[in-house]
Amino acid sequence: MEEKSIFVTRPSMPPYTEYIEAIKSLWESHKITNMGIYHRELEKKLKEYLEVPKVSLMVNGHMALELTIQAMRFPAGSEVITTPFTFVSTTHAIVRNNLKPVFCDVKEDDGTLDEKKIEDLISKKTVAIIPVHVYGHICNVRAIDDIARKHGLKVIYDAAHSFGERYENIGIGNFGDASVFSFHATKIFNTIEGGAVTFSDTKLYENLYDLKNFGIQGEEHVASVGANAKLNEFCAIMGLCNLQYIDLEIEKRKKRYDFYIELLSDIKGIRIFRHFDGISYNYAYFPILVEKEEFGRTRDEIYDKLRECNIYSRKYFYPLTVEQECYRNQFVTIELRNAKKLSMQILTLPLYADIEFHQIERICMLIRNCSINS
Repeated sequence: MEEKSIFVTRPSMPPYTEYIEAIKSLWESHKITNMGIYHRELEKKLKEYLEVPKVSLMVNGHMALELTIQAMRFPAGSEVITTPFTFVSTTHAIVRNNLKPVFCDVKEDDGTLDEKKIEDLISKKTVAIIPVHVYGHICNVRAIDDIARKHGLKVIYDAAHSFGERYENIGIGNFGDASVFSFHATKIFNTIEGGAVTFSDTKLYENLYDLKNFGIQGEEHVASVGANAKLNEFCAIMGLCNLQYIDLEIEKRKKRYDFYIELLSDIKGIRIFRHFDGISYNYAYFPILVEKEEFGRTRDEIYDKLRECNIYSRKYFYPLTVEQECYRNQFVTIELRNAKKLSMQILTLPLYADIEFHQIERICMLIRNCSINS
């Protein structure tokens, strides 16, 4: 009998009857968009859960980032220091705002932007830093914010992987000038499709509101050129339902994360990113690093073996942003040694709240059997 396919992630969803009951009122009101009551309620609930001053909901995480950059109103051609070890959306959001990404290398121990290499990349054209919290590993927010203040730069954190996390008991959405979250179906918290920006500046809220709603400020008053990036009421209700279960979601993921560590930690050549003190993790992903010299096989060989067995892991992030066709031979000014090394070794294994423990055992057994040391 063929084993059931195991995917790298699976969306968490509330009980079916609970969601159906919650959306009944939409049929009664026929009000399903334009920042309705559920949109406003989700913003309120997210402010409370994330413990942040302000939240602006968006149609998805990419538009949240792109419009946040646009709302900062940087001069065209300005430079933004960022990471190549990220999903391509991060770079797209910069380039689509007519800004130049300046790539900084990452740290080998957690994949986040190497704060020690940032200042060497700052020029007269630099206006901002856009770091990424990778797999729920938090950037050195204190050091990055210090650098930004010293040089008069804005900081926008791509926090797509870090929903619900805390650093030194402070919600992660409080650092920098803004933090951008993704609520895509694959994320630990989802609204089917959606995103949000957290921040404290009232003016930024006004700018984002205009940008996500065509610049409309009244029935007959369009004050600026905006886009359409509003979150609809169906998605908002999914978010409200899912938010009730988020702590349980994280708890279930942690148990599975720990089980992976128990089964893989003794395999030579399989490295697992370490966790740091002071961070409350959300266990959104389980990445491993495959070191061929010790393990005896490449990352790609493990990926292929799992695929043959209907297990769909992910080379996340590979290739690097700078190696994608649309960015190849552009923007790179320094050696990105750590980012390149991680991209060649990284493999994200299936992890979600309801993956069965016997499925994790099977995945780990297959990995162990690939090793020359097994």
